[in-house]
Amino acid sequence: MRKIVILNGHPNPTSFNVGLVEAYAKGAQANGASVKIITIGHLVFDPNLRFGYQKRMELEPDLVQAIDDIKWADHLVWIHPVWWGGLPALMKGFIDRTFLPGITYQYRENSMLWDKLLTGKTAHIITTLDQPGWYYRLMYGRPSVNQLKKATLQFCGISKVEVTYIGIVRQSTLLQREKWLKRVEKLAMR
Repeated sequence: MRKIVILNGHPNPTSFNVGLVEAYAKGAQANGASVKIITIGHLVFDPNLRFGYQKRMELEPDLVQAIDDIKWADHLVWIHPVWWGGLPALMKGFIDRTFLPGITYQYRENSMLWDKLLTGKTAHIITTLDQPGWYYRLMYGRPSVNQLKKATLQFCGISKVEVTYIGIVRQSTLLQREKWLKRVEKLAMR
């Protein structure tokens, strides 16, 4: 049985991203997967890595549970909007507080190299935009995808990371949103 964790990075509990999370969960469960959902906006934690990496902050219970869920999963699905070309602040804070040395990677002593502690997992980034995905890639170089895919997930050992763009959300009709929800449900069934 495939073990999937879906991470909702949109802080608004009534956003279209919630519908995408539900659609992915529905498709994955219909395909026999075990699914857990982490709604980052519902977690109680300080998103500010107050001391950088010089001093470890104590992890709040919600972060301990999230880390356990991430370790449990075979496949991580990140669903989030792109704001100002990047990740929502709360989602970035979640990554800062959970993707830590000894948890998702570990630098080797006296070396520039590191051990990737999330090897064997796969991921899918589903990001909503107020511009076409092709425009985001060509005009801006897709900074949020580069940050999450390359500088976070692949850095920690997740080598296979798929990306799906959903947009233009701001100008979308109800019919278009229904098509996107069905598309995401089908993506989960692969």
